[in-house]
Order: sequence, then C-alpha cells, then structure tokens
Amino acid sequence: MDSFSFKKFSLQQDRCAMKVGTDGVLLGAWVSVSPRAGMRILDVGTGSGVIALMLAQRCPQAEITGMDIDADSAGQAAANFAASPWSGRLDALHGDFLSFEDAQGFDLIVSNPPFFNGTLQSPVARRRAARHSDTLPHAEMIATAKRLLRPGGILAVILPVEEGADFRMEAFSAGLPLQRICRVSTIEGQEPKRVMMEFCATPGKLVEEELSLECADGPSAAYRQLTQDFYL
Repeated sequence: MDSFSFKKFSLQQDRCAMKVGTDGVLLGAWVSVSPRAGMRILDVGTGSGVIALMLAQRCPQAEITGMDIDADSAGQAAANFAASPWSGRLDALHGDFLSFEDAQGFDLIVSNPPFFNGTLQSPVARRRAARHSDTLPHAEMIATAKRLLRPGGILAVILPVEEGADFRMEAFSAGLPLQRICRVSTIEGQEPKRVMMEFCATPGKLVEEELSLECADGPSAAYRQLTQDFYL
C-alpha cells in the first residue's frame, strides 16, 4: 500500500526512508478537518510527509507544518512538499516537538507517534526514533500539544489498542478528554488492533466508531470509501 494519487502527485521516498504505512494513511483520511480559512495544522513525526500531504489535499485553505526529529526524514518531507501541488501551504521542519515554540498555535495537531516502550530496540537509529516512545514520551507529547493548541483545537493520534488506553488516560489527566474514537480491526469480526482518537479541551459528547480493513471479499467497503481519494 505504498502507491498514492494525491491528485496526480505521487509520493517519493528515498531508499532509506521509512515506508508509508497503513496507520498514517488511516489517520490522514479519518481525522476531522475544517474548510475554514486560517486553519493551521501540525503533523508531528511527519516522516515522508504523507499525513501532511493528505491534509493539504483535504483542506484547501489550511497551512500545514510537518515536523520530524530525524533530519533525513524532514528532508524527504520537504522534497515531497516542494513537488506537490500544495507546496505554498506546506512547510517541513527538522526539530524536537517537545521544545517547539509557536506563537500562533494550531487548530489541529496530528501524529502517528512512536509507541514501543521498554521493548528490544532496533539498532537502526532512524527506525528506533520512529517506533520507540523514548524519543517522544506520551505524557510530554500531550502536554506540549495542549500548550500549542488554539482554543477548541484537536490532538489526533493513532496507536495500538493497549498503548491507546494509556494515552487516553494521560490525556484526560492533562485536561484533554477524548472526543472521538475509532476502533480499527484488520479483519471484520476480529478484535481491534488500532485506535484512532481525537482529544479536545472543549467539552463535547464522545463519538465512537468502528472500522474493519478487510472482509471476506478483500478490502472492506468502509475502508475503500475512507481512502478512495488517495490509493492508486
């Protein structure tokens, strides 16, 4: 699932870049967006920039920043942004989200964050930074997101179910209660493997959803509908 059609734009990746994964595509297609002018979005751990690019396609008036702690990944995202039809609204930054400062704030902070914690770590530095929460502890990530969000702003993430439950508790303790959740199973009828979640400090009724990626005949209708604007 590495082939995309961003309105005639194909995502480019160098040999060293992490592959585009289903998690990022799901989050980029699912997260709530607004068409209003002046919307600002931050993609944390942008990698090759796929989520930021998807949001640029979905939000014609949004200004979007993709940030990554890995210099090569930030460079790859910058190249993809420059080659895209939305280059004027996309910016790639190399930096540490936890020390990031921005006076304007963001309406949406989205991330496919690292989630392994206390497990055997990859010897490859780039893959280790992308997969292990040592580089972006969830409690610190939530606190930083809350500091950078505008009033009514949303923090959206995708995580495995167990890590997602811990993240939800951390966010609630920090004053960012869960507003929307989608439980994702690989095959229809099986237990969910992932959760996509939106958090917001503004009180609201919790919206609960479910999504199965596959059914007996192949990709599910719901999954095809969600991602139809992106996969070739």
